[in-house]
Amino acid sequence: MSAKKKILITFLGNINYDSRCNNFFETLNSQNFDAQFIGFDWLTENFISLKGTKSVYKLSKKKSSLFFYLKFYILLSQKVLTTKFDFIFAEDVYCLPVCVLAAKIKRAKVIYDCRELYGFLAGLRNRSLIQKLWRIVENSFISKADLILTTGEMDSDFIKSNYGIKNNLLLIRNLPLFKKSSTPVNYYKLLNIENSKKILLYQGVILSGRGIDIVFKLLESTDEFVFVIVGGGEKLDYYKKLSEEMHLNKKVYFVGKISQNKIIDYTSGAFAGLSLIENVSLSYYYALPNKMFEYIMAEIPIITTNLPQMKKIIDQYKVGFSVQENDIEQLRNVLSKLLNDQRLYSELKTNCNKAAEELNWENEIKEFLQII
Repeated sequence: MSAKKKILITFLGNINYDSRCNNFFETLNSQNFDAQFIGFDWLTENFISLKGTKSVYKLSKKKSSLFFYLKFYILLSQKVLTTKFDFIFAEDVYCLPVCVLAAKIKRAKVIYDCRELYGFLAGLRNRSLIQKLWRIVENSFISKADLILTTGEMDSDFIKSNYGIKNNLLLIRNLPLFKKSSTPVNYYKLLNIENSKKILLYQGVILSGRGIDIVFKLLESTDEFVFVIVGGGEKLDYYKKLSEEMHLNKKVYFVGKISQNKIIDYTSGAFAGLSLIENVSLSYYYALPNKMFEYIMAEIPIITTNLPQMKKIIDQYKVGFSVQENDIEQLRNVLSKLLNDQRLYSELKTNCNKAAEELNWENEIKEFLQII
């Protein structure tokens, strides 16, 4: 019997809060591969490094970004060079250079998961030099990858045209595992919310440009809804402070990070899921975030901005509404429809249930498993 092929997944993030990394890891191990993970966490409060097949090392970003990335590259290089592997995943552009160089030394294959347009990240839109640096890094190393994964059709087209990549591209959208919740979280008890309120949910990384601000503004003039935010990120403290300043303490609730094996229960407890991403960068314009598909799996209607890839899913599967960016009145009207038209709401939930049969990780990963 031949030995299992060894796969190393690298990521500047924590696998326990990243569904894509976790899905790759679990699927590969279930398919007779020997998968390991090396990641880094600088956002989780009081985090302690974890070591094992899923190793996550603590980093600090309190000092300069230069020091942060220097420590990251030193740690990543040490761990990668002392690990055996036949395939190595770069789950972001930050890991890509180390993965390419290590794979060359070890005569292994490189899989680059281009889950963002890293040279056009929204968080770097006011830092043109840094943005240009990551474009140069990606351009220098992306052609060295044996297989490039993308999360959306438009992302694939961009990679082809921008970097001249013609082959070795595979679309794997950010879909969740097929899983239904048997015990949806009761937010009314958990957060002491009045039963008359309907729960709007945002889950994912908390950053600017994710439509959180417009929901805060909406809540100033309505008492029918509360807003639950599940996740963490660099803007968490900013939005906590903003909530206090706007006197939304009884309308906005921060749940924190939830592990991947429990997230479906938290998603299922909401009335509707929001993905109001703003068109502040090319990366956001092409957005097709996993939270959309997690909402579908949890059978809660979705409200998104009308950016092309999100709107396409809404229109194709009839699972919610897409609205103009920063249009409070349009958002208010859509929420009014969901609140007052029970037949419409039930239809959307039924459509989510049907769509989940197709839009799940088990279906999406089949072609990749055949290739690898």
